[in-house]
Amino acid sequence: MRAAEAVALFCYEVKKRIGAFAAALGGLDTLVFVGGVGENAPQVRHRICRGLGFLGIELDEDRNADNASLISPDEGQSAVRVIRTNEELMIAKTVYRVLGITEVG
Repeated sequence: MRAAEAVALFCYEVKKRIGAFAAALGGLDTLVFVGGVGENAPQVRHRICRGLGFLGIELDEDRNADNASLISPDEGQSAVRVIRTNEELMIAKTVYRVLGITEVG
């Protein structure tokens, strides 16, 4: 039960922030999901996007279920994308750059 409540709260908070950013930016052209949940949880993406049609956010449920890179309809007002990331690699590259390391091994 607590896990379900945690997911519901997470989706609510993300949706709230999307609305706040859209207001601050005067709208949005593209919504991007990244990271473990953003890349691999179609049901979470669905819950976040549900009710955001007024911002032009619409999902193609088949594409969303397939974790496609574009999960909105082609003719949608705003693109909704899933972009694969590699956070561990980016952290390592940043650490190397900060420490001035140019060679490994």
